[in-house]
Amino acid sequence: MADDAAREDGIARLRLIRTPGIGPITYRQLLMRFGAPQAAIDAVPDLARRGGGRAPEIASRAAVEREAEMVARLGARYLFWGQGLYPRLLGEIEAAPPALIVKGNARLLDRPAVAVVGARNASAAAVRFARMLCHDLGDAGIVVVSGLARGIDTAAHAGSLDGGTMAVIAGGIDIFYPPENEALQREIGERGLLIAEQPPGTEPRARHFPYRNRIIAGIAQGTVVVEAAPKSGSLITARYAGEYGRDVMAVPGSPLDPRAQGCNLLIREGATLVQNAADVIESLGPYGGGSVAQPEMGFTGQRISADASDRDRDTIVALLGPVPVPVDELIRQSGLAPAIVQTVLLELELAGRLERHAGGRVSLA
Repeated sequence: MADDAAREDGIARLRLIRTPGIGPITYRQLLMRFGAPQAAIDAVPDLARRGGGRAPEIASRAAVEREAEMVARLGARYLFWGQGLYPRLLGEIEAAPPALIVKGNARLLDRPAVAVVGARNASAAAVRFARMLCHDLGDAGIVVVSGLARGIDTAAHAGSLDGGTMAVIAGGIDIFYPPENEALQREIGERGLLIAEQPPGTEPRARHFPYRNRIIAGIAQGTVVVEAAPKSGSLITARYAGEYGRDVMAVPGSPLDPRAQGCNLLIREGATLVQNAADVIESLGPYGGGSVAQPEMGFTGQRISADASDRDRDTIVALLGPVPVPVDELIRQSGLAPAIVQTVLLELELAGRLERHAGGRVSLA
């Protein structure tokens, strides 16, 4: 009976997660408000009506059951936000993925982790350094997290296979990207841990990589950038780490090498300069890690319940426009309780009238 209840709960969660227009923040707020995924599904049409739009079409049971069967056939499993082995640090970020698909040794999530990222077209010296650094971090009991890309990411995983490595991939867990890393990806799935947010069969697209980068930064206590050009994806990961309050570290390089400019810039802006594993460990200080059964303010604790009036909705809509504005500013200017403001924003988003942006900002769609 318990297994049947857990399966039904998981199916309902997946239906919410795979519904267009329900992103990580909306998913979390729905569960915090209604306490159970099926109750949230039942409430979506009325919430969208209050927001002045048409409700999104909830993903069908048949579709998510097919996905779940594929995940099982691949030897993978789901980790849902707020449950079981879902990573504690990742669960703390605002846009934490509602579900992760993992394959391999999920107990690595119980250990302290550091992200190591860098250039795809890395220099031979940087590749060697990354491999040695990650080997030494593994010897110190620290799991290395990276994105399985060419260059530094590949070196980071290769160096930490024996000590513990986790690879966050942009597409489905069954898609090998880049193709030349197929053998490495398979080995990590057996000896380390593969992590994906997208359903199986999803080919990685450009829009998926920033999503992947937020997971890399969110799951680790700190991020080390070994080599990176300005405006590279590695710097996006470092920026996420800074926003999440995690340590940002960088390996200095020659000012004559464009691939070192990003790292040198990070150091100039306050990132910790690292030259070896001891520097990384010292920067982290006393570290912890691990998983959490229920995140703070999670949906299984006290539920958020706030009904908004038509006047409240009019007030919030009047303050919104095409330019993204922080939610905190809406709360300040409206004078309404935070729960009321969040309820109105939830209704507007489900009605297709609101867009969410990075940094806790929102705008009218």
